[in-house]
Amino acid sequence: MTTNRFKTVSLDTMIDKHIGKRGTEKREVFENELRIDLLGQAIKHARKERNLTQEQLGDLVGVQKAQISKIENSVKNARFETILKVFDALGAKVNFNVELNNKNLAC
Repeated sequence: MTTNRFKTVSLDTMIDKHIGKRGTEKREVFENELRIDLLGQAIKHARKERNLTQEQLGDLVGVQKAQISKIENSVKNARFETILKVFDALGAKVNFNVELNNKNLAC
């Protein structure tokens, strides 16, 4: 009889162990980068749902195809105004949730 030497743990436990617990600087950086990645993926998904090429979306927004590619792959260096224009061109509704001292602020 063989025994399983592996232990099943949650993703949160793995992140806590290898990246850091919530509230630590390393964890905050990780979570911010994850949000940025998800934003780029949301833009790409919405563009494809609208059957638009990067070039067509760029034309609607007033930027080059390369800028749309950069936004979809790494929003870090994109201007906030451009990102809002992209969502507007896609007909997407954008909501922001701002939290200060564990209290939501209306935006």
